[in-house]
Amino acid sequence: MRICVVGAGAIGGLVAVKLAGIGEELTVVARGAHLAAIREHGLKLVSGGGEQVARVRATDRIPEAGLQDLVVLAMKAHQLAPVVAELKALVGPDTTFVTAQNGVPWWYFLKQDGPFRGRLLESVDPGGVIAANLDADRVVGSIVYPASEIVAPGVIKHVEGNRISVGELDGADSPRVRGVADLLRRAGFKARVASDLRAEMWVKLWGNCTFNPISALTHATLADICQFPATRALAVHMMREAQAVGEKLGVTFGVSLEKRLAGA
Repeated sequence: MRICVVGAGAIGGLVAVKLAGIGEELTVVARGAHLAAIREHGLKLVSGGGEQVARVRATDRIPEAGLQDLVVLAMKAHQLAPVVAELKALVGPDTTFVTAQNGVPWWYFLKQDGPFRGRLLESVDPGGVIAANLDADRVVGSIVYPASEIVAPGVIKHVEGNRISVGELDGADSPRVRGVADLLRRAGFKARVASDLRAEMWVKLWGNCTFNPISALTHATLADICQFPATRALAVHMMREAQAVGEKLGVTFGVSLEKRLAGA
């Protein structure tokens, strides 16, 4: 299978090395010193005391990758719109795109039942540029849980976690999404097909929108935030507010607030 990872950073690099390790034909899109290191030495993954090096094609020009069977969009959400028109050069008859961004994605209301169906999100897709250039019928959504970081150009360190959920935008249990999940499982990830990806997305977002800003402002760890009474109370207040927003959009939270705090 021809696979292109656009944005071979901490998460994209992790996925790329794992997929290359099972014999898939990988091209990665990177830039700067990171790109130069990948070209010269390969893409290295450091995990659990061991190392794995993948010799992959590497470029900073998306069209050079050529037609692909699967494209993993692993750049930051705000980096997609400037390059989305170039992604057309990767599209063959059956090309699938897997989105791997945190937060609420540009496709959130596409193929969703409810009063907001089809609404474009200006906040993440100003002017509808992404929606106009990337056919939602080709998109499989994902929620990526592993933590990793770039520790040097061309070197990714896997910190912890191996869970990735994937799902069709309309929740269908399709052969395509099962194929993506199977591919990820063969690469070593704990991958599952989610029938309601948006609900699972909100459980992760529940923590991101609460703990991330508190941690940035206080420099405290998750354990500190959840154990110190003042920051714990603030987190609870923020989570209740976020839950109210999610439920207004029709989301059913699959875990309780206390369980989510315990997980953090």
